Amino acid sequence: MKIAIAGGGIGGLTLALLCHRHGIETEIWEASESLRPLGVGINLLPHAVRELYELGLRDALAEIAVETSSLSYYNKLGQRIWHEPRGLAAGYDWPQFSIHRGEFQMLLHRTVVERLGADRVHTGHAFETVLGTGARAGEPVTFRLRRRHDQAEVEASADILVGADGIHSAVRRHFYPSGDAPRFSRRMLWRAVTEAPPYLDGRSMFMAGHQDQKFVAYPISEPLRRQGRSLVNWIAELRVPDHVSDTPPRSDWNRQVDKSVFREAFAGWQWDWIDIPGLIDGAEAIYEFPLVDKDPLPRWTFDRVTLLGDAAHPMYPIGSNGSAQAILDARYLVDSLLGTRDSAYALREYEAERLPRTAGIVLRNRMNGPEQVMQLAEERAPQGFADIGQVIPHAELEAIALRYKQLAGFDRQSLQPARR
Repeated sequence: MKIAIAGGGIGGLTLALLCHRHGIETEIWEASESLRPLGVGINLLPHAVRELYELGLRDALAEIAVETSSLSYYNKLGQRIWHEPRGLAAGYDWPQFSIHRGEFQMLLHRTVVERLGADRVHTGHAFETVLGTGARAGEPVTFRLRRRHDQAEVEASADILVGADGIHSAVRRHFYPSGDAPRFSRRMLWRAVTEAPPYLDGRSMFMAGHQDQKFVAYPISEPLRRQGRSLVNWIAELRVPDHVSDTPPRSDWNRQVDKSVFREAFAGWQWDWIDIPGLIDGAEAIYEFPLVDKDPLPRWTFDRVTLLGDAAHPMYPIGSNGSAQAILDARYLVDSLLGTRDSAYALREYEAERLPRTAGIVLRNRMNGPEQVMQLAEERAPQGFADIGQVIPHAELEAIALRYKQLAGFDRQSLQPARR
């Protein structure tokens, strides 16, 4: 069996490593001319870390990523709403890691090249169209790409094609050419990293504010932490004016902007344990993103072509869950392929397991996911509180946190069953 993967991001690279582990031939076709350590921070939750450990990446992750100790939610006045330990500190068998997205992608890429060979990763090839979906038994999937350096057309084939090419997926667009535009939340994100003194214990993640004004931060560099400093990944979020209702054009995504665009809204967010204006001022470069997702699809699989990760289920970056779900997609896809000789059936089995679960996460994230506790605090006590228990009972806070973990598949009980 040969699998072609369109996209060399986190999901595609993880799928390639899982396929190699089980003796499945794999090729990756990536549109970028070269993979570079771009982006800012992400979180890898315990269910994703389990998969990465099984791929032999334990030591490499520990070398570069910060092992997250806790997550706390605060209101806009810096008063704590909810606090919980994370990863090993919460009793899991696997940690939660905070890591630079680009460094993590490069780690996966290096590992793919080492194990599969450099000739298995074709950079500079942009996917264009599916020519044949492998509808009949024994018939390959065929597809066409555009080679960037000379604009030549390249045709390729495989037994299975997996579209892992992100929110702007060309594979997805082949099957859904219209009516599938990103859905804009009317909220903008500004993301950056700042080297600063550690806050709290140096391994804590926090979120402050509410759904219309929020600040998120967590350290992402273990080498710097060992030196007594902190490379803090942060995200500032604001609702845009009512007249801005359309999704910004794709050319405006990830553009560099000046802090003056949003800083004033956070000018007073300086508390005894964190200096948010200082973090904003200390960033060398700030990038702007629209907060978008897409409506869940009715299906991902077309004969022997399927979707994975953001190509299948782009979601708001709420709950620190996007990358983890792409990694879980890869695991379930390989498990399904190993369970039957009928690859078309295996892809439908994968879809039946993963589509409803990820659709639920997309929809729950639109309702703020576990960050709902900040919105409840804002609605019930906009001027602050003396005792959060009088505003939101502890049992309600606990239930919100557990419900999201169960939906996303990283509650402790879900991670205990034996693996195949």
